[in-house]
Amino acid sequence: MTYNGKLEDSKRTGETVRHGKEGLTHTSAGITHETAEDKELNNEEAHESRPASLYSSQSQEDVEDIEALSAVRSNSPPYSVFSKRKKHLIVFLAGCGGFFSPLSANIYFPALTTLTREFKVSSTLMNLTLTSYMIFQGLAPTIFGDLADMAGRRPAYSIGFIIYIGANIGLALQSSYSALFILRCLQATGSSATIALGNGVVADIATSSERGIWMGYVTSGPMVAPAVAPVIGGLLAQFLGWRAIFWFLVILATIYLIPFFIFFPETARDVVGNGSIPPQGWNMSLLNYLELRKARSSQNDLTRATSREESRAAQQELARKRKLRLPNPLGTLRVIKQKDVGLLLFYNSLIYTAFYDVIASAPYLFTNMYGFNDLQIGLAFIPFGVGAMIAPTIAGQLLDWNYHRVAKLNNFPIDRKRGDDLRGFPLERARLMVIVPSIAVGTTVLLCYGWVVEVETSLAALLVLHFLMGLFLTGAFNCMSVMLVDYYPMSPSTATAANNLVRCFMGAAGTGIINIMIDAMGRGWCFTFIAGIVLLFSPILWILLQWGPKWREERRVKMETTKESHS
Repeated sequence: MTYNGKLEDSKRTGETVRHGKEGLTHTSAGITHETAEDKELNNEEAHESRPASLYSSQSQEDVEDIEALSAVRSNSPPYSVFSKRKKHLIVFLAGCGGFFSPLSANIYFPALTTLTREFKVSSTLMNLTLTSYMIFQGLAPTIFGDLADMAGRRPAYSIGFIIYIGANIGLALQSSYSALFILRCLQATGSSATIALGNGVVADIATSSERGIWMGYVTSGPMVAPAVAPVIGGLLAQFLGWRAIFWFLVILATIYLIPFFIFFPETARDVVGNGSIPPQGWNMSLLNYLELRKARSSQNDLTRATSREESRAAQQELARKRKLRLPNPLGTLRVIKQKDVGLLLFYNSLIYTAFYDVIASAPYLFTNMYGFNDLQIGLAFIPFGVGAMIAPTIAGQLLDWNYHRVAKLNNFPIDRKRGDDLRGFPLERARLMVIVPSIAVGTTVLLCYGWVVEVETSLAALLVLHFLMGLFLTGAFNCMSVMLVDYYPMSPSTATAANNLVRCFMGAAGTGIINIMIDAMGRGWCFTFIAGIVLLFSPILWILLQWGPKWREERRVKMETTKESHS
């Protein structure tokens, strides 16, 4: 077993630094994951060197969170061995998993008025079940994110869904406000981890130059929920009663777990490297197990024994350097305290709060303005949900297009197969040029929305504004989520957990008082105030553009110094 740590890149001048962790291949098992694009790249490089047969993971100290990798020669292994077809399957399942967290939040909205009457509490008190959900939606990923980066994506998914299914069964059976409140917290705990895990999966298999579109795909699943969940919730609450909402979630989660356990492979780079090292037997999907068994059966006894020994050695090396421990939420706090990351998270949380304030107040406004029932409230969410659903894909394509455009302007070579050395690359400019227009349009629409609901004009105008806010506000905070993963590509679930923690805490505060703000300030001035807060803190984006590259480089140097001191 050899490690291809610091190598020279004959295609670039000067030395670059690459994460050795991005270079892991294992060919002895006889399993290949090679696309036509990979073959083309390999053919171009064939005259320079032969492919290495086995690479092991770096030590934990070497696994740094800046995508500045150690210099790579043309025979270095690919960033991921998964074929494009397999990546689509992985991202599809991750996106479906991420669907459950926003589904559980949005399917609940049409029943709020019914539950308020049933439990004989005020609308403000019932909104606290939204607030508590968002608090635990922020807290839970700090545990699950660290667990997923350390032990693997599949174990974290499995534990999360067990908690989620149990909480939904309890919610369907309970009959008191206190039980509703507590079980909603558990429901959020189980489901919210899937968002952080989905982003982590993308970082496992996609390089920064293509990360925008893959992140768009994986977040399209969660963004489908605002479109369909209120309709489903309204239908169930209207015709079968509010308890049917939670039985529906139990059934849907159970159905999802069937293809998950059959097809979803382990992708965490601390567990399988670039996908070429088999995970532990208990962490294999059924498809992984059958592929590995078929590959071994096609080998002779000597080759099979060698293959198993190499696999076992690679697994043991990763396990030794991984050092399994209890998940530590403090890793999330270390992410937050970084200057550039902290500012990005804070501003992203403001956009998310504005987005969620519109959603949380909509049932209250629809009931007061138009006298809607549960089903009508659910149907009225469709335009907002459609905008939120298509936003990640459009934003992802724009991010990747602008990344390539900025790279071309700066004569920056893009390595689609192994990932890019982001030292000296204007990452902030490449991402913010897409983010800023989305925020500008989304905030303007939010301002107009406040005065449209103030004068109680036609429903059509309100629904059009809902669609535009879903499109541009969702697009903005999805772009910032991609930028965050660019900052921490080797611990993306932990970084995404930090994102969830900040934005959900901020969003919980906003949703807890939004109806009170509307009553006290009036609808127009309330949403004008929210848009004004977003505008007030917009210079944060300029600060990131000016000083972000410097702070990012300082962090990289600090990490390299720490790595050398441990070696």
